[in-house]
Amino acid sequence: MKTRQLQVLVAALTTGSLLAALSACSGGTKAGSDDAGGGGSKTLTLASVDQGSVEDVVKAFEKANPGVKVRYTTSGADQYQQQIRTQLSSGTAPDVMSVWPGNGNPGATYVLAKPGYLRDLSDQPWAAKLPDVMKTVAQYEGKTYTGIFGQNGIGAVYNQQAMEKAGLTPPDTWTKLLDFCRDAKAKGTPAFALGNQDNWVTQLVQYALVATTVYGGDPDFDQKMQAGQATFAKSPWTTALDKYLTMEKTGCFQKNPLGTNYEASQQLAATGKTLGIIQGNWVIALLEGKNPKGTFTLRALPATDDPAETIIPAAAGAGYGVNAKAKNEELALKFVNFVMSPEGMNLFVEKQGGLPSLPDTGFAADPSLAELSKFVEAERTVPFMDQLWPNAKVQQTMLSGLQEIFSGQSTPKELLDDMDADYKAGS
Repeated sequence: MKTRQLQVLVAALTTGSLLAALSACSGGTKAGSDDAGGGGSKTLTLASVDQGSVEDVVKAFEKANPGVKVRYTTSGADQYQQQIRTQLSSGTAPDVMSVWPGNGNPGATYVLAKPGYLRDLSDQPWAAKLPDVMKTVAQYEGKTYTGIFGQNGIGAVYNQQAMEKAGLTPPDTWTKLLDFCRDAKAKGTPAFALGNQDNWVTQLVQYALVATTVYGGDPDFDQKMQAGQATFAKSPWTTALDKYLTMEKTGCFQKNPLGTNYEASQQLAATGKTLGIIQGNWVIALLEGKNPKGTFTLRALPATDDPAETIIPAAAGAGYGVNAKAKNEELALKFVNFVMSPEGMNLFVEKQGGLPSLPDTGFAADPSLAELSKFVEAERTVPFMDQLWPNAKVQQTMLSGLQEIFSGQSTPKELLDDMDADYKAGS
C-alpha cells in the first residue's frame, strides 16, 4: 500500500490521495537551462508528483538523449491537482504531466481526457501491452491517455520476527484468519495494527475484503454499478463490511484503533507490538525505517475459506500524460515512452517500492512482494475500488462513515445507503 522513497504518505485518501500517497510529497523545482536548443526541440517541460523518484528518471532520459534538457517541477498532490486544470485551461500547462488513473480527482485520466486536455497515446508501442486491469483506468472511451508505469497492492504485512516469536504463520482462509487473531490476542500481541484516527486508513481492510467478496463472484460489478444494475447496499459490500467488523469484535486489532494514527500504527507493527499491519506495500519501507533489522512480508488477506478465491486489490499508480497542446510534442512522446520502457519503468518502481505495470521488464521484485507479484502475474487482482467511481464524494463518505461506525455513531446500512446516494449523483 520498498527500497524506497515513500517516506511521505499523505493523510487524506481520496482517489487522488490514495494514489497520491503512493507517489507524492512536498514540492520542489529543477529548471534545466534552455541553452541546448533554444527552448524548442531540445527542451521539455514536465510537472510531476513523483518527487524522490522522477529525478533519477529525468537524469537517465537526458543521458539517453544528449543535448536534451528537462525543465521540471515537483509538488504535492493537493497543490498539483489545484493547479493543473487552471494551467491546462489557460494554455500554460507543461508538455508532460502527472495523471492519475481512473476518475475522481482534478488530475485523473477521465477528468482531463474528457475536455480534450490530453493527447491520445493509443498509437504508442506500450499502449496495447497494458494488462486489462490497467487499461480500464488508463483509457477514456476506449483510447489510452496515461502511461502507467507502476502498481501497488493492499494486504497483510507481517513482521516475520514477531510471527516467529509467537509461533504463528500467515492464514490463507477466513476461518484461519479469525483463529490467527484469537491466538495472537491470547499471546498478548494483537494480530494487526490499525490507525483509524487517520480516516484514509479506514478503507484498507475494507478494500482487501471487498476484492474477494465482491469481485471474486462478480468481476463485472463496476460495470453493473455504472449501468445502475447494482448498488453498494444490495451487494456483497455488506458481506465485506460485516467481516471487517467481525475482525474488530474478534480482537484482530489493537485496542482503540480510532485513537491510533497512521504513524503510531507503523510503530506497533515495526517493533513487534502487533504481528503486522493491513496496509499497502508502500508501508514496508516505513517499517524498515523504524526497524532496520526487521523483515516484513506482504500476503493476501483472505475473505473466504477457499484460498483459490482470494483476490488482491492492486492499483495503478499515477502515471504520465501528454498535453494535447504540448509545445514540444515529439519530445513529450519520447519522454513518456522512456517512462514506459524497461529502463524508465524499473527506475521508478525501484525507487517507489512497487511493481512494474508491464510484464517482462526484467525487474527483480523485492522478496517482500513475492506474493503480490504472483497475484499480479496470475491476474488475480482488481483496481482500488474508488478508481472507477464517478466522483470523489463517494470515497469521502465511506472514510468518514467507517470512522463513525467504529465510534458507534453509524451503522453499515446507513453508510452503504449514503455511498449509493453519492454514487448516483454522478460526476
